[in-house]
This record gives sequence, structure tokens and C-alpha cells, in this order.
Amino acid sequence: MAAHAERGMSAPPEVVFNTATDPDRAAAWLPEPLRQDGERRPEVVSAAQLRARWCSDSAPGWSAEIQVEAADAGGARVRLDLAGGDTDGLADETLANLAREVADNLTAG
Repeated sequence: MAAHAERGMSAPPEVVFNTATDPDRAAAWLPEPLRQDGERRPEVVSAAQLRARWCSDSAPGWSAEIQVEAADAGGARVRLDLAGGDTDGLADETLANLAREVADNLTAG
């Protein structure tokens, strides 16, 4: 079953995208079935459009795709498409986890 979610973030789109695609941060925000493949990098679908996709070899059927766009006041809007097993409510939770990672990334650097 597929789930979709959108969320605004108070960071530039490039910061959000770079945080999302950083393999060292993936385990903190991706759902469990998508983090089991270790250091595997996401497929960057379009660097110009800030789109990336994750798939799992160890959990067939699970995938996530994000697209990050510019929003008002220098922020970003993130759209997530999540497919897999029981994704009910998981898309919103996944974006909330990503928002925490983005905030941590901004305060760390």
C-alpha cells in the first residue's frame, strides 16, 4: 500500500535534500525496512529537481521517493511517496523524522 505526505521545513531546499540523501543520516529518518541495506545510497532521480528514491533489496516492495522544492521565506516543501507493507501514518512520521535530522544538521554545522 502506498502513502503520501507533504511537509514544510525551515531550511533551504539543498540542505533538506543533502540531509535526506546522506547515508549517515538515513537510519535516523527512513522507515526500518529501508534502512536494512546499510550504506546503500539512494538513487538520485534528478539532481536538478532534488528528487531521490530508496528501494530495499532485503524488504521487497518497500520504496520511498522524495522531492524537495523551494518554499516561502527560504524554506523547503518536501513531498514523500512511501510504498511497502503497513504504511498507515508512516509517511507523516517519516517526514517528521527527516525534519528533526534537518534541524540537527543545521545546528551542527
